[in-house]
Amino acid sequence: MSLELPIDPRLLQRLSEAERRFAEVDEQLADPAVAGDPQRLRDLGQERSFLALVSESGRALQEALDQLEGARELLDSADAEMESLARDEISELEARLPALLDEVRERLIPPDPLDDRPAVLEIRAGTGGDEAGLFASDLLRMYRRYAERQGWSVELMNVSEGIPGAIKEAVATVRGRGVYGKLRFESGVHRVQRVPETESQGRIHTSAATVAILPEAEDVDVEIDPNDLRIDVFRSSGPGGQSVNTTDSAVRITHEPTGIVVSCQDEKSQLKNKNKALKVLRSRLLDRKLAEQESARAAQRRSQVGTGDRSAKIRTYNFPQSRVTDHRIGLSTYDLESVMDGDIDVFVRALRLAAEEERMEADE
Repeated sequence: MSLELPIDPRLLQRLSEAERRFAEVDEQLADPAVAGDPQRLRDLGQERSFLALVSESGRALQEALDQLEGARELLDSADAEMESLARDEISELEARLPALLDEVRERLIPPDPLDDRPAVLEIRAGTGGDEAGLFASDLLRMYRRYAERQGWSVELMNVSEGIPGAIKEAVATVRGRGVYGKLRFESGVHRVQRVPETESQGRIHTSAATVAILPEAEDVDVEIDPNDLRIDVFRSSGPGGQSVNTTDSAVRITHEPTGIVVSCQDEKSQLKNKNKALKVLRSRLLDRKLAEQESARAAQRRSQVGTGDRSAKIRTYNFPQSRVTDHRIGLSTYDLESVMDGDIDVFVRALRLAAEEERMEADE
C-alpha cells in the first residue's frame, strides 16, 4: 500500500488474521461433528458474530483506502474537471477515514466474558462537604441519563441522602447489553470545579466523588459461607412508601472475613432487601477476586477509588470553562452540559480503545 496514512501496520495484520479466522470458523460450523456438540456450536457462533463485525468494518476501511488510492492517481490527470472531482473525493474520503479506523479498532477489541454482565454502580461523596454530595447526585443523574441513551435499566439498591439534592452514597444495578464492558473504566475519583450555590463571594470550589463499577456476580463466581455473614435489620430512613419507615425492613450484611458491609433499604420486604444486598456483596467479592488476579488493576483501583482525595483524580468537570478532561488519556471536551446530561460516549469509547492499545503493547 503506497499511501502515506497513519495506519498502524499491526492493525492491518490483525484484520488479516481476523479474516483468516472468520473463514476457519465458517468451515468448522459446517462440520457435522460440531453440529452435534451444542457447547462447541455456541462458542463458535459467538466467535463468528464477533468476527463478522470485524470483517464488515475491515472491508469498509479497505474499500475506502482503495478509493482514496484511485482518486489520488487521478490527480495527475490532464482533464481539469476530472482532477477537481478527484480532489473532492479525496477530501471526502480523508474525512471519513478517522471514523472508519476508530470503528475497526473498537470492533477488534476481543470480547471479555464479563462485558455483557450487569454492573453494580457505586457513587460516594468525597472531599468537599455538601458540595461533594451535590456533585455525587449529579454523577448519579449523569449515569442514569447515559443508561437511558443506551436502552439500559437502572435499579437503585440503596441511597444515603445528605442535604436536599445531595447524596452521601448511592448503589444501583445497571442492566442491559454491554453494560460492564462500557462502564468499567468509569471507576475512579471524579473531581468538580464550580461555584457552589451557597457561595456568596463567587469563589470556585473543588470537590470530589468516587465511582466504582463492579461486574454483577453470579452464584458460581463467588461462594459465600453463611457462617461468615452478620446480618442486621433496622428501620429504613429517607423517603419511601407508607410502610418503609415503620418496619425493620432494611438489611445490613457484614462479610466478616473481609469486613465488607452492604446495606439495602429500597424494598418494603426484608427478604427482598436481603437478597439485593447479597447480590451487591457477591459483586464486591468478585471485584476483589479479579483485583487480586490483576495486580496492576488492583493498585489503580485502590489509588483512584479508595480514598476520594482530590489528588487521585481520573476526570475533572470544570464548570466555569465548560470543560471535561479525562486525565488518563488526556482527552478534553468543551461540552460539559451534554456530558452531565449523559453524553459520555466520547470518553467510554476512547478509554476502551486506549486499554486495548496498552494490551497490544504488553503482548509484544
